[in-house]
Amino acid sequence: MSKETTPVEMGLSLGSNLGDRLENLREAVRRILAAGEAELVAKAPIYETEPVGVKAEYAHLAFLNTAIVIVTSRPVQDWLPILQRIEEEMGRVRGGDRNAPRPVDADILFAGDALIDSGGLSVPHPRWAQRRFVVQPLADVRPGLVLPGQRLTVAERLDQLPADTEAVHLFAEEW
Repeated sequence: MSKETTPVEMGLSLGSNLGDRLENLREAVRRILAAGEAELVAKAPIYETEPVGVKAEYAHLAFLNTAIVIVTSRPVQDWLPILQRIEEEMGRVRGGDRNAPRPVDADILFAGDALIDSGGLSVPHPRWAQRRFVVQPLADVRPGLVLPGQRLTVAERLDQLPADTEAVHLFAEEW
């Protein structure tokens, strides 16, 4: 049972590389908002990206990636099982390969000024700043944001990423 907290802005990274990827992202947002106590306040464009860290047989399955920002009164710890349930209901199978193809992947990027590393939850997401497919859409919706534990804004972090590390192409401005 969740306890009531002060509303906080929370950023989520969403990705899909199986099935109707665009519809999967739309459905994930619908389900996140239907989980209750969440209001959508920003939605980044969608980018098509090369898969990162996948086995060779999955390298052809490009991802669609985006970021959304919600305001929620649920504690951030409540969101990890909610997001995992949404992923599983939409067909994600968890196993030994954490980078296996999936209809939807949802990660918590930040939750207000929270710094959390317990119970399988790390906020801000520990690898957010290394991944152009995360930083680009987040920079579209929160360029001036400085995540807890960081010194650079999201836009400054994007500028520091090597341009040739991974291909990120605009797929849909509005969705």
